[in-house]
Amino acid sequence: MSTSITMVNITINNLQKKLPIPGKRVKNLALKILKGEGFNKSGYINICFMDNSLIKKLNTRFLKTDRATDVIAFDLNDKRDRAFILADIAISTDSAVNNAKGFRTTPTGELLLYVAHGILHILGFNDRTRAQTLLMRKKEESYVDR
Repeated sequence: MSTSITMVNITINNLQKKLPIPGKRVKNLALKILKGEGFNKSGYINICFMDNSLIKKLNTRFLKTDRATDVIAFDLNDKRDRAFILADIAISTDSAVNNAKGFRTTPTGELLLYVAHGILHILGFNDRTRAQTLLMRKKEESYVDR
């Protein structure tokens, strides 16, 4: 019996000063999701942690929505080549702090949920319908150890 190993390089960029970023936990979570979802190819995922000001600029420029958000996932892959993954994920630490208060969680727990959400989007999951959203939430909760 052979096991496949995910060969995805996870890069973390911290562009903010509000929260410490648990880099090792972020990388381990990303790899856990890739493995759990059966992705055994190679590639690169860049995860950038930023404030609301910067994520709002990205949201406005690329998604035409003039507001901050918690996470944006950019699948940069050639759609014809699903054997390789290339992606950028932008995560707002301001959203993590604000949502942690509202949901009575921790900012780090929120960040990890956003990482899971972004990785699932890159793997093709959507949250446009209620059923899709429920499936994504279920998967996020199953992968994130808070």
